[in-house]
Amino acid sequence: QRPNAQNMFPRDFAWGAATSAYQIEGGWQSDGKGPSIWDTFCHEKGRVFGDQNGDVACNSYELWEKDLECIQQLGLTHYRLSFSWARLLPDGTTQHVNQKGVQYYNKVIDDLLTSNVSPMVTLYHFDLPQALQDQGGWKSPGIASLFDNYAQFCFQTFGDRVKLWITINEPQVCAKLGHEDGIHAPGLKEKGTAAYLVGHNMLRAHAMAWHSYNSRYRSEQKGAVSIALNSDWYEPLNQGCPRDIAATERDLAFQLGWFAWPVFVTGDYPEIMRSAIDAQSRKLGYNAGSRFPSFSKDESAILGTADFFALNYYTSRKVKPGGGCEKMLCIKGDQDTEEVLDSSWPISGLSWLAVVPDGLRKLLKYIKDTFNNPAIYITENGFSQVGPLQIEDAQRCVYYKDTISEVAKAIQEDGINVRGYFAWSLMDNFEWADGFSVRFGLFHVDFSDLKQSRTLYQSGREYAKIISKSRCGQSK
Repeated sequence: QRPNAQNMFPRDFAWGAATSAYQIEGGWQSDGKGPSIWDTFCHEKGRVFGDQNGDVACNSYELWEKDLECIQQLGLTHYRLSFSWARLLPDGTTQHVNQKGVQYYNKVIDDLLTSNVSPMVTLYHFDLPQALQDQGGWKSPGIASLFDNYAQFCFQTFGDRVKLWITINEPQVCAKLGHEDGIHAPGLKEKGTAAYLVGHNMLRAHAMAWHSYNSRYRSEQKGAVSIALNSDWYEPLNQGCPRDIAATERDLAFQLGWFAWPVFVTGDYPEIMRSAIDAQSRKLGYNAGSRFPSFSKDESAILGTADFFALNYYTSRKVKPGGGCEKMLCIKGDQDTEEVLDSSWPISGLSWLAVVPDGLRKLLKYIKDTFNNPAIYITENGFSQVGPLQIEDAQRCVYYKDTISEVAKAIQEDGINVRGYFAWSLMDNFEWADGFSVRFGLFHVDFSDLKQSRTLYQSGREYAKIISKSRCGQSK
């Protein structure tokens, strides 16, 4: 009989939960914070479910001690949070530092460390200072050195205590949802061009920040820096069909390879992606050069700019060719894939979130084999609740148990170097375009109550049990 999967994690395995600044902090204009693109986006009518916004959210800016109690109650060893760039540097530049913002994050970090919880800090989680958006945002080449200045300010100010850094969270989502689909801030719909440029500048920014850390801070601070990449697991709809196999390879390239290939494999984009984009340009008579940028030899090298692989995983898809919108330039047309759900997969609240725990194990194996067997942190994974509130969320308990069991198998049976798992999220929060209608928390937050009271879900209790069992009975 196989030992309990929960006792099969390395002794120093990171057990965490994750949040991001705009989704929990509130205090959108408190104490000198500047506006971000999400403040602007949410204050426009019709952008977000019910015209909701993150002006207050979980009010973590004022209720941090309550968050800390939640973290302690779960028995986490790690907590992933993000800094609000506009709270620290209201106009996005180091010419104006908001000391109240520095004090807030100093307190958060110090309180975590006093509680024996290690912080993992994301520098950018979707919330660009509006002042920088006004200068072109992520489409502007100059954004890379502005980000590097911000990153170095954070390394200098907090790096004596923060040892795990994420530069940018989900660049694929920022690029596509913010600049192609227009459903995230800044709400642009510049089909087939802007997203590729934004992704390119995000990679340039990430690489500059990594090199700055490597050359100026690493020897003294001894931390690690990476970029958090989101990907579903994809497999062919028909395993034996060459066209479905080719479509699956394109999906993996456009979703994960777009950013992972340059950082972990070649220093350049996947060839399969460039050839698909250029072929579609030719087909539609677009002659203004490649829509897909190239890296300059004069700039910071992209290859090798991650000390670990940070993965956000939620769901899986079966894939076949055919993405529609062939008459106009767009990422969907470039990708030329159609993704379908397997009818045997349960759905977790949101229509897109099919629950496929073994998809995570397969994706981890793919990452090991494709990206040179890196150390991996699962920096987000979670399950949503929509509709009537259920504090006794039995279904979600099963999802967490099954998924964590697949992570254990990945470590034990596949020899994958998984270093940590962060549940999304510590608590219900502002879920971007879905507002507060979607709940991912281990703690429920009552947004109708001025105290924003936090209540542990059953799934939170189960997660705490898994952590406690793992830490009491480690196999290594």
